[in-house]
Amino acid sequence: MHNRWLILAAVIIIAFLLFGGCTSTAPPPAAPSSPVTSAPVQPAYPQTQSSASSGTFTLKVDSLAPGSVLPDAYTCKGASESPEVSWDGIPPGTKSLALVLDDPDAPNGRFTHWLVFNIPPDSRGLPRAQPNAKVLVNGAQQGETSAGSRGYYPPCPPIGTTHRYVFRLYAVDMDITQPTADRDSIDWALTGHTIAKTEFTTTFKR
Repeated sequence: MHNRWLILAAVIIIAFLLFGGCTSTAPPPAAPSSPVTSAPVQPAYPQTQSSASSGTFTLKVDSLAPGSVLPDAYTCKGASESPEVSWDGIPPGTKSLALVLDDPDAPNGRFTHWLVFNIPPDSRGLPRAQPNAKVLVNGAQQGETSAGSRGYYPPCPPIGTTHRYVFRLYAVDMDITQPTADRDSIDWALTGHTIAKTEFTTTFKR
């Protein structure tokens, strides 16, 4: 009798191991993974280049190379004529252009030698020897220099010194409404309205 109970218990244990273990649920096979493709990362802000570095908006003085010496004809040593100035690559949205010629090395600080504003955006330059008129042939207006005169004021640094003469051209999104303008009023008008700027540096020694 005792052996019968031992045999019955062994049978129950074996049956439990065989059938109980088979009822456990195996995890489903993993789905085949698809290759992961990452989208290109876009910059947080548009990447732009200045017009000067991209070369699209350019300014040229006569046939000079940047950094060249101004010929005497454009200075107080010669005919005191304004040089030919030309440009290219006017950016879209330009309503007018403004040209400024500065001497940043003047003894009393920046000296403005030429101010031309409201230049039509479809023009490609200013011919040599512009008159000292308030309004030029193409409709552009000339402002006052640091000497208080209108038109081109020829470079004339102190004897024995070399000064830089920097031509700057501004693409503006409006017409400048001042009937007469000096450098301060032009700077004020350009603030917040300049689309692009380019410059050309020359030198002169007397």
